[in-house]
Amino acid sequence: MDLEDPNYAYMFGFLQADGHLSQQSRQRGRLTVEINARDIELLREFQRLTPYNSSITERTRSTNFAETHHSATWSVCSLEARTKLNELGLPYGRKSKKITPPRVEFSRRDYLRGVIDADGSVGCTGKGFPFVSLTTASTAIAAYLCFYAKKITGAERFIKRNARDGIYNILYTKEAAQELGSHLYYRGCLSLERKQTAAESLADWLRPADMRVAPDRRRWKESEDRVLLRLNNDALAARELGRSEKSCTIRLWRLRTGKVPLPPSDQ
Repeated sequence: MDLEDPNYAYMFGFLQADGHLSQQSRQRGRLTVEINARDIELLREFQRLTPYNSSITERTRSTNFAETHHSATWSVCSLEARTKLNELGLPYGRKSKKITPPRVEFSRRDYLRGVIDADGSVGCTGKGFPFVSLTTASTAIAAYLCFYAKKITGAERFIKRNARDGIYNILYTKEAAQELGSHLYYRGCLSLERKQTAAESLADWLRPADMRVAPDRRRWKESEDRVLLRLNNDALAARELGRSEKSCTIRLWRLRTGKVPLPPSDQ
């Protein structure tokens, strides 16, 4: 599994997000990946890429989301295969918070496409806006997507866990989604066919002439908070920091009321 190979990089990203590595006594264990049966061709491609005996089975069962769910599962028992995957960064057992990008050289966009195919979404919102999103519990994966996507699109995202379930939800929309989608889902790449089709359809969207482009939000720094608190004057702070008076007013109110934490030296 050479992760500089686009197919293996994609496969590893998908396995990290949607695969499960288990182990038992006497070096027994199994790698399994269960997905919707409509995507079974992807498992067959994984089987073709893997030089070890493996099997693909199908089953229909009831779940919390559907009365009948038809799924396909790919299974690999080889100790050598499991050891290699584990060494590359696929942990045994529960892994959602522990996975990280590989620590060896790897094809970055193919790896991220695998992660998004497994745990993300590509398409258009109810209002018709293009979007690419990822839901993950891993801080390392969330941070890496934000770092990589900024280099491709210029759009900056800051990660924060969802208060309800501790998950990161990262979203790119409109032109940023178009750029990221076309970069990750290039022609001829290994991917889920339905997401490849969705990514290609993003290019059809055109921003309406009357829709303004909102600038990226400028994040407050601790040093700026200190200046704001020291001056305690919206107009003076706005001139010194190069911000609007309204922005300074709101930030100062949030600092004074505890809506945001004070910078360390002022606590």
